Amino acid sequence: MKNFAPLSRKKPLAIAVSCVLASSMFSLQAQDQSTETEKAEEKTERIQVVGSRIRNDGLDQAAPIEVISASMAASQGISNLGELLRNSTVAAGSNQITSAASTAFVTEGGTGSENISLRGLGANRTLVLLNGRRAGPAGTRGQVSSFDPNVLPLSAIDRIEILKDGASSLYGSDAVAGVINIITKKGDEGSVNFNTSQPTESGGENFQLNGTYGKTFGRGSFRVVGDYKIQKELAKGQRSFFNCAERYIFDAATGERADPIDPRTGSAHCNDLLWGHVWLYDYQGAGGNVPGGAKAQFDYDGNLGNFIPGFATDPSNPDFMVTPPGWFPVAYDRTSDAVANADHPFQDLETLTPETELITAYAQGDYELSDSVMLYGEALLNRRTTKNNGYRQFWSYKYNEDFFAGDPLSAGWTGAQWLSPTPITDHSGGKVTVDYRRFVLGLNGDVGNWFWDVSYQDSHSDGDYQTKLIYEDAISPYNFASGSCVGEVTTIRGVPCVDVPWLDPQFLAGNITGQVRDFLFGQQTGNTVYKQQSLEGYITGDLFELPAGPIGMAVGASYQRDSIKDTPGLETLRNNTWGQSSAGITEGSHNTKAVFTELQIPFLRDMLFAEALDFTVSGRYTDVSSYGSDYTYKAGVNWQIGQGFRVRASRGSSFRSPALYELYLNNQTSFVGQRTIDPCINWGAGLAAGTTGEIVANNCAADGIPANFGGGAISATVTTGGGAGQLGAETSVAKTLGLVWIPEFADFSASIDYFDIQITGEVTNLTAAQIVGNCYFSENFGTEPLCNQFDRDPTDLRITDVRGGYLNIATQVNRGFDLTLGYRVDTPIGQLSATYQHTRQLEASQQLFATSEPIDRTGEFGRPRDVGNLMVALDYEDWTFNWTARYVGEVSNYTRYGQGEYRDTTTYRGDEVKVVLHSDAVIYHAFSVTKDFRDAGVDVTFGVANAFDKEPPRVSAPGGSGISRQGTAAFYSQYDWLGRRMFLNMSYQF
Repeated sequence: MKNFAPLSRKKPLAIAVSCVLASSMFSLQAQDQSTETEKAEEKTERIQVVGSRIRNDGLDQAAPIEVISASMAASQGISNLGELLRNSTVAAGSNQITSAASTAFVTEGGTGSENISLRGLGANRTLVLLNGRRAGPAGTRGQVSSFDPNVLPLSAIDRIEILKDGASSLYGSDAVAGVINIITKKGDEGSVNFNTSQPTESGGENFQLNGTYGKTFGRGSFRVVGDYKIQKELAKGQRSFFNCAERYIFDAATGERADPIDPRTGSAHCNDLLWGHVWLYDYQGAGGNVPGGAKAQFDYDGNLGNFIPGFATDPSNPDFMVTPPGWFPVAYDRTSDAVANADHPFQDLETLTPETELITAYAQGDYELSDSVMLYGEALLNRRTTKNNGYRQFWSYKYNEDFFAGDPLSAGWTGAQWLSPTPITDHSGGKVTVDYRRFVLGLNGDVGNWFWDVSYQDSHSDGDYQTKLIYEDAISPYNFASGSCVGEVTTIRGVPCVDVPWLDPQFLAGNITGQVRDFLFGQQTGNTVYKQQSLEGYITGDLFELPAGPIGMAVGASYQRDSIKDTPGLETLRNNTWGQSSAGITEGSHNTKAVFTELQIPFLRDMLFAEALDFTVSGRYTDVSSYGSDYTYKAGVNWQIGQGFRVRASRGSSFRSPALYELYLNNQTSFVGQRTIDPCINWGAGLAAGTTGEIVANNCAADGIPANFGGGAISATVTTGGGAGQLGAETSVAKTLGLVWIPEFADFSASIDYFDIQITGEVTNLTAAQIVGNCYFSENFGTEPLCNQFDRDPTDLRITDVRGGYLNIATQVNRGFDLTLGYRVDTPIGQLSATYQHTRQLEASQQLFATSEPIDRTGEFGRPRDVGNLMVALDYEDWTFNWTARYVGEVSNYTRYGQGEYRDTTTYRGDEVKVVLHSDAVIYHAFSVTKDFRDAGVDVTFGVANAFDKEPPRVSAPGGSGISRQGTAAFYSQYDWLGRRMFLNMSYQF
């Protein structure tokens, strides 16, 4: 039996595969008649689809695969690969790393990077292939390990195949949650394309221009692509739901809003980052004039006295706090909360989605060296430039004029207090430039009945990250100083010291200029280089014939080398960045060698209730120089029952050796402020204000922390590093069971697949705040292992040391169902097609330690139980009308907030109030129309995304709720942040 056609210029059966796998929400779009003719002519061609190394006709693939056509992106206003993948239900059920998330949080890959995490199991557990071969990571800083979709534009892509099943036995480490295989365009055509997306509000605009040309000549072919894209910045002040973090609380009896009203604006108080305050550490005891938890705020507008009282005075009491004129106590009760400054203009300028410029060149080609041998190659060059703006607090510790040693620079401040002035600055943010290149060179061909392929892949990511910083040697050495530092030189830079006007109201408000600014602030540039080289070869063909057909076999071997070198900026290397971690150079490498095999065994054919029954088995031996060796396997069954019904099932093991940064991250030492990590500071007042949960308050009390504990003055030392020599590889078992129905009487398809993935020994990194916070959040406080990861000083109870780093946790489980429905019919007004894809998660749990209770986050924010996509298209002559609806299911954090019981109330300043910790289901609609001017070779698409201008859900954020907010909006990748936007795509083909 012939295994495949001889090498030729024929197109593969990619379109046919997408139409019959019943696994793609976009597979039923109408195709040109010429394509249908080609499909009919190529029925015997053998191809390779992700999920198997064995070449076959692709029409009865056993593995659950989703096929996404890149061409559908234009009909939805999608302009980048990352967004297209995130909208797939296999990814939409979990929070993804976007460029916006990379600015709001510290993420792997650095600012501006994106990645894809199938099933929410982590980007490190999702393998990305480009044309069936590995694509190396890209990004900055020491934690680079996953593919960044920014490096490849949609203009170069034909389709994406997503294997929704573990596949380490076929593809090696990282294929734990599944495999994404990106297939680039081929064929004879050229085009120039312009695309733009314009929100109805300013911010987040998108412009893209690209061109591509492909040509077949004699014994070869080639294609080149050039693409330029600019994504404009979206700042927090450009969306009303981001620019003011109202408390969003409600009266428990009436349901009316219960936020404190700022009398200066007449609106709910914005409770964002406090700015311009002097934090007070009061030693008066009972009867003093500093209200508990109060901070001193300057009266910039000259009207605070109309709303709140000033500090009480008593000239006969030397312990009473005395300030210069214009200072008031705030943030100690409801009335003073309403006028506490926590909404600085700097905040409106803070980047949410960074400005990103992408320049890409891609080329691929092949040439028949003989009738049975082909040479092929690929080249990808990409530059990403990302800019972001930020703002931040910084602080010092000072004596007042006459307390302890005293400080004459604190003139006008007297009493039994020491002070922590906390100014604000917009000297934050930076610029990232990543140059990525990838080259592939390979040979393939046939020997008799066998097909073989050998390829070499070399990828190289070189990224510079420029960041603004505050010098450590300008602040910490002068904490609790007793006078001027003029005449001294700083301990690290060796520059003349400048007296910083810490208590100057204008300085506290961020108006920092001249000599002081130069003394405090600087910038630095670090560099990250990640290299990956791989050599792989395999051969596939038919072993021999059985009564039910030929046994297909594939066998191969691979060698891969990964290396990373991250060199932080100079000031980081010499421990001279205030409020940021210090680190050395992260450098390491490892080699991976593997051999693998796969068998496809036809067992039955043309029998009652068994039109076809096939078994597949695969196995892999992998040896990693930094870890050791392991075996993985996979077994599957594909049972064609009859009448269009088919059952598919699989069970396989996977493993992931720790990433380079998880092994070799150089020990990072940071000094974190006590109030940043210690939930026990003023837990009594926090409990009354509703900012501290009851379980935290109880655990702090059980730990001997008094309710009015003010926190230590000295920062905690946090040590984080790689786990080389301690970390083990993650192992996992994935099981799937599915039913497919493709009847003959209608152009209809349906599939439902159950998936169950369990990871053991998952590698994770806990921050200092997570370690301490999870200790005090634990219901098993007395035995919680995380409580052993930090120490408190027995005298002043401050946290002295926190031991972080990468560790193997117990287990992570993800279970659920994938459903796909598709239908196509000819109507009097054209061809109508509709597909619907839905994923329901049954469990998404994680267990930190063997003694910890598993925590299931299914149905919470970031983990909706249900997600779905509906796509409807009508083709009428030269017109195509598209409607897409993206469904995000309801979510609720009430049970999480209540530590296992439903809870929707908290206390604010002694009053019970209700909080909003849920969102109803959200549906985002996109409409578009495409006109094809065939004679001119032009097509134009115009549409509107988020047509009904759905905003992200508004939520409260009491302590312990586990909700991430920006402003009042739930900050998760499932929700749209741009609002309604118009998009236009114009293409000229030649």
